[in-house]
Amino acid sequence: MHTVHLSKSYGFEAAHCLPKAPDGHKCRNLHGHSFKFDVEVRGQVPDETAWFMDYKDISKVVKPLVEELDHTYLNDIPGLEDGTSEVLARWLWKRLENNIQGLHRVTVYETDTSRCDYFGEED
Repeated sequence: MHTVHLSKSYGFEAAHCLPKAPDGHKCRNLHGHSFKFDVEVRGQVPDETAWFMDYKDISKVVKPLVEELDHTYLNDIPGLEDGTSEVLARWLWKRLENNIQGLHRVTVYETDTSRCDYFGEED
């Protein structure tokens, strides 16, 4: 057996504002993003099967979340009232953690060059 990390990418369009941003910061204004996010799982590959997980099994869980988020005003969704990348990554994790075996990381991209990696609670 050996350990692998599998990652699948998704995207959606949404608007938000960041009400806790400092006064005068442009992100306090309503604006939108072509959000992308990755769901990464980690696990053992048994020699008998030669794979850890079917990517389709990840999508079965994730696609309903994409549909919930796509073309919305994120601030209207409970838990995303302060919809920073950090908050969105945690929000996604909380909805995935009990439904995807081996969930290891959720990465949210606000832009092509700006991302947030979330690995679950560290309490």
